Amino acid sequence: MRRFLLLYATQKGQAKAIAEEIYEKAFAHGFSADLHCISESDKYDLKTETAPLVVVVSTTGTGDPPDTARKFVKEIQDKALPIDFFAHLRYGLLGLGDSEYTYFCNGGKIIDKRLQELGAQHFYDTGHADDCVGLELVVEPWINGLWAALTKHFMSSREKERNEALKMASNASQRMEPVKPELLYIESQVELLRLDDPGRKDSEVQEQNAVNRDQSSAPTAESQSSLTHSIPPLSQASLSIPALPPEYLQVHLQESVGQEESQASVTSVDPIFQVPISKAVQLTTNDAIKTTLLVELDISKTDFSYQPGDAFNVICPNSDSEVQNLLERLQLTDRREYCVLLKIKADTKKKGAALPQHIPEGRSLQFILTWCLEIRAVPKKALLRALVDYTSDGIEKRRLQELCSRQGAADYSRFVRDAHASVLDLLLAFPSCQPPLSLLLEHLPKLQPRPYSCASSNLSHPGKLHFIFNIVEFLSNTTVEVLRKGVCTGWLAMVVAPILHPNTRVSPAEDGKAPAPEISICPRTTNFFHLPSDPSAPIIMVGPGTGIAPFIGFLQHREKLQEQHPEGHFGATWLFFGCRHKDRDYLFREELRHFHKRGILTHLKVSFSRDAPVGEEAAPVKYVQDNIQLHSEQVARVLLNESGYIYVCGDAKNMAKDVNDTLVEIISKQAGVEKLEAMKRLATLKEEKRYLQDIWS
Repeated sequence: MRRFLLLYATQKGQAKAIAEEIYEKAFAHGFSADLHCISESDKYDLKTETAPLVVVVSTTGTGDPPDTARKFVKEIQDKALPIDFFAHLRYGLLGLGDSEYTYFCNGGKIIDKRLQELGAQHFYDTGHADDCVGLELVVEPWINGLWAALTKHFMSSREKERNEALKMASNASQRMEPVKPELLYIESQVELLRLDDPGRKDSEVQEQNAVNRDQSSAPTAESQSSLTHSIPPLSQASLSIPALPPEYLQVHLQESVGQEESQASVTSVDPIFQVPISKAVQLTTNDAIKTTLLVELDISKTDFSYQPGDAFNVICPNSDSEVQNLLERLQLTDRREYCVLLKIKADTKKKGAALPQHIPEGRSLQFILTWCLEIRAVPKKALLRALVDYTSDGIEKRRLQELCSRQGAADYSRFVRDAHASVLDLLLAFPSCQPPLSLLLEHLPKLQPRPYSCASSNLSHPGKLHFIFNIVEFLSNTTVEVLRKGVCTGWLAMVVAPILHPNTRVSPAEDGKAPAPEISICPRTTNFFHLPSDPSAPIIMVGPGTGIAPFIGFLQHREKLQEQHPEGHFGATWLFFGCRHKDRDYLFREELRHFHKRGILTHLKVSFSRDAPVGEEAAPVKYVQDNIQLHSEQVARVLLNESGYIYVCGDAKNMAKDVNDTLVEIISKQAGVEKLEAMKRLATLKEEKRYLQDIWS
């Protein structure tokens, strides 16, 4: 039985459960796994381990390895260790994480990186499973592929052993465990399937299959697929690639006299308002996982108007550094100030070819790349296909063909779409690809403005508009691992930095030194997330994290209405808010307590997902859906008996779905109906505009 060492580092039990699943499946695939928690260092020794290693690692806190791995990480981080300390080790690692958090799968990445620094090599590609979309999307295929990778590893090792055994044939049979003939046949057939890059010479292929090739026991980078490299069967498959998109733009760069350009030049069907930022406040503490900022815009000198619950668009640019890097890669840095003049190619085969509406006439190349094109957009297969014809290196050309082919769909998903690769990432990864500027202008989509919910009421803050956002950060490792910020949130954070205050109690008048920066905004064409026209209707608001934004506007508005109509009848208001830590990211805590104390907010229910239980509390309420479930009778009464409204704002992937599922459960139980009927009643609430969602992915 072929043995491997299986370690897990877990915080909440998920990594352990996955490791146990691997352990249970191993036997059926002809393997024996030694399963241990990574903290049980007395039960294994990586310094002397000869078997392949499989590690499953979760991530906790702000991107740290779990508590059970702290001792292990501390030991391998010892700078005194030689760079070949783990040179004998072959391993595969599966990291677990949640892309909602800044340092996705960082627990696994820390261990993975350090093992390689100490000489260990992969026998199987690292997997990064995302709890935000479902761990199983990566975990299941990763486990399924593990057995073939282990088989290949053992075959390579056995091949080396056989070579040594041939020299001592007289007593080899006494020392070696016999291999079943049928298994030997299967392994030999699998070995024949090993194929190389199209660019390899026949002699190299023969050399690879030679019995005496000792290197076969040490997997190299070429044995693993990546953005730039494929492995069998894809690397030798006949490819079905899409038809070449016909080119249709003719581009002329004309030297400019250096006219002034502003983002108002960006084409838009909506009116654009350039407004000053009158205040910026950090709502979270510095040790919060996500940094949340509140920005106040002065709209007093514009015609911009809004209702609580409305959303509006912020017109944002691409990152300066990414634009400069793209210009450099295209060898157009010296012409960045030139005007871009577009015409339709006279001989184009594209039917109905028209100039892109999102590229304004006569603007500089730098302006167009900064304000008009989504240079971060994941390249579609049509663009990859077009890049093929501008790639001179045969291996690079073949890889681009694979990525846009039907046979390479899985690699495209993995290395392009799921990796959030950009056109710049591709051009850096494939240096022989030299596309003309016209190709990018044809294929890159419009840089879209980013929507934000209004977090204020014009009754409470006349002439002002508030909105809040998290500064989005994520790791991108298509070519090299870099920490990127969201296109808009990263830019906004930079814009407000000179006037940013650490708390809401600071008045903007206290700091008049920094000039007020300006941004451009435009209204959203459709807004539906509004308070009921009948103020006596009860409302339930569900908004964890920045999803609380429109509800602050609701409550400010309701407070002013109740002041104006002291004898009026106002329905009950429920707010289900959630965050990670009470002392780090409880947004608008003082304002919510004020509303609750005054009776504007009838019921305030808050959950903290990362805080430890207090006192004898065994199972704290972690998420908004848990709190909703806890008050299921009242929620059902509001929705089913009192003609109430429910509003949900925030993450679409997990929270909104979980809240929806919880509402189905509540209606089913409280109304005594089957699940299908409960789903129908919830659908009816949506049709009646009494179940409203403002959610995003």
